[in-house]
Amino acid sequence: MGGETAPAGVRFDFWSSIADLWRLVLRCGAPGLGWRIGLALVLIFVGKAAGVAAPVLLGDAINRLAAPGLGNGAEALGGVFILLALGFAGLRMVAAVAPNAREAIFTPVSQATIARAAEESFSHVLTLSLDYHQGKQTGALARVIDRGSRSTDFLIRSVVFNLGPTALELVMAMGVMAARLDWRFAAATFVTIVIYAVLTFRITDWRLSHRRELNLADGKAAGLSVDALMNFETVKAFGRERGTVASYASALAEYVRAAVRANTSLSLLNALQALILNVGLAAMVLLAGLQVLEGRMQVGDVTIAVLLVIGLYQPLNMLGFNYREIRQAFIDMEQMVEIGRIVPDIADPVPARPLPPASGSGARLNFDAVGFRHGSRATGLEDITFEAAPGTTTAIVGPSGAGKTTVVRLALRLVDPGSGRVTLDGIDLRDLARTDLRRAVALVPQDVALFNDTLGANIAFARPGATEAEIQAAAEAAELAAFIQATPGGLSVRVGERGLKLSGGERQRVGIARALLADPRLLILDEATSALDGPTEAAIQETLRRVRRNRTTLVVAHRLSTVVDADQILVLSQGRIVERGDHATLLARGGEYAALWRRQTREG
Repeated sequence: MGGETAPAGVRFDFWSSIADLWRLVLRCGAPGLGWRIGLALVLIFVGKAAGVAAPVLLGDAINRLAAPGLGNGAEALGGVFILLALGFAGLRMVAAVAPNAREAIFTPVSQATIARAAEESFSHVLTLSLDYHQGKQTGALARVIDRGSRSTDFLIRSVVFNLGPTALELVMAMGVMAARLDWRFAAATFVTIVIYAVLTFRITDWRLSHRRELNLADGKAAGLSVDALMNFETVKAFGRERGTVASYASALAEYVRAAVRANTSLSLLNALQALILNVGLAAMVLLAGLQVLEGRMQVGDVTIAVLLVIGLYQPLNMLGFNYREIRQAFIDMEQMVEIGRIVPDIADPVPARPLPPASGSGARLNFDAVGFRHGSRATGLEDITFEAAPGTTTAIVGPSGAGKTTVVRLALRLVDPGSGRVTLDGIDLRDLARTDLRRAVALVPQDVALFNDTLGANIAFARPGATEAEIQAAAEAAELAAFIQATPGGLSVRVGERGLKLSGGERQRVGIARALLADPRLLILDEATSALDGPTEAAIQETLRRVRRNRTTLVVAHRLSTVVDADQILVLSQGRIVERGDHATLLARGGEYAALWRRQTREG
C-alpha cells in the first residue's frame, strides 16, 4: 500500500521521446496551433534554400566580372553584376529574416507547451500517495518539474528548428557542390561532417554522466535549502544554524566539483570541434585553388565553395551545441517523465457511482473487516469492523502507533484497504469519484496546513464559491471572531508561509472554520483541539458539539476527556479494536480504556 515507484532503469529512446514531445505540442492548446506549425516549417525551408542559393549568385557575379573578352560590354556586364549582387543580398536577407519570423510565430506554441508540461506534471504529482510525498524533498521535486517542463521548449526548437533544417541545408549544399563544382567538394564536405558528428556524439555521450552528477548535486543543494527554510523554527530552536549551513555548503561543494568536471569536458569537446572544422575548411580551399590552377574552375566558383562551406559551418557548430543540449534536455526530462509514469495508488473508478443525496442527519460510515499493512511498519490494521450511524459521534483512542491515523486515511480514501471495505452511505469508497467523496467529508487535522494567503482565502479553500458572510459565520463558529476583530485587515490579513504568523491554536481554529464551511456529512476530527488552551478548548468543544448534531463525526483523540460524550468509543491497540462502547460502559469494564482514563486523570 502506498508503494508508488518509478519504473526501474527508464531511459529515453530518441524517436519515442520525440513522438511524446510531438503529442505534447499537439495538446498544448496554443491559439492558431495548426497554421503556426505549418508556417514555421515553410519559413525553415525558405530560409535554408535562400542561404544555399545566395553564394551561387555571388559566384556567378564574380565569374561575370572575371570573364575575358567582355571589356566592350562593360555597361551590360555592370548591369548583370548589379542584378546578381542585389539577388545575393536579397537572399541573404531572406535567410536572416526567416528564423526571426519563425521565432515570433512559434513562440506562443513553445510557451504553451512549457505550461502544459508543467501543468500535467504538477497535476499528476498531486494524485500520488501520501507515502510518495512524505519520501520526497519538496524543493527537489519542484525543481524536477521546473527543469523538465522548460526542457520541452529547447527540445522542440533544437530538433525541429535546428537539427532537421541543418540536415536539409547539408543535402542542398552537397547537391549544389556536386552539380556546379565537383563531386570531390561534396565528398570532402561529407567526410568532414561525418567525422565532426561522430566525435561530437561520442564525447557528448561520455559527458552524460557529468550532467547527471550536476543535476543530482543541484537537486540536493536545492532540497537542503528549501527544507531548512521551511523548518527554520526547528533549526533555530536547536541552535543548528551552523550545522545546517555546513550541510548546505557541503552540497554546494559537491555541485562545484560536478560543474568543474562538466565544464572541463565541454571545453575539450569545443577545442576538438574547432580543429576538425578548420582542417576541413583548409582542405576545401586548397582543393578549390588546385581546380582553378588546372583550369577546371573559375575564380567565382572558389567563392561559391568557400561560402557554402562557411555557411554550413554555422549550423554545424549549432549541431554540436544542439546535440549536447538535446541529450542534456532529455536527462532533465527523464525524472519528470518517470514521475508521469508512476501509477497512482488511488484512482477514480470508471464509471464512478454517485453518492445518494445527503439525508440531512449525517452519513453512515462502515468499516467491514478492514485490513491494511503499511509498507514501512511491521504491523498494520487487522479486522477493523465498526459502524458510525448517521448523526452519531464515534471516537477512536489508543496509544501512539495503534493505527488511529490509518483509520482516518482510510475514511478519507487517502489509502485503500488491503482487505475488507470502507463504505459511505452504502457505497464502497473505491467506487466513488474522489471529488464526490471530498465534498462529503471534511478533516480537521492535528497540524493544520495553511497557504501563504489571506485568512479568508484559507477558510474558503474548502468551498471557493462561499460568500464573505458564510466565511465570517464559519470563523465565528470556530471562535475566531475576536481574533479577526482585533487584527488589522480582518479576513484580509495574510497568514504567512504555512500560517506561521498565527499561533498553533489560531491555526487549528482556522482548520475548524474551513471544515465547517465545507458543511460535510462526515466530519473527521484528528486531535482537532490538541493545541488549544483550556478555556478555548472548552469553547471549541461546545461549538463542535453543536455542529455535530446534523452530521456524523469521527474523532481521533489522545485526551479522553474530549470524547466522554461520544456515542461509541473504539479502543485500538496494535492495529485491532480491543474494546468498544460508550464512556460509562468502558469505565465499568475496567479494561484498557479504564486504565488510560485513570492514568490521564492522575496526570491531570
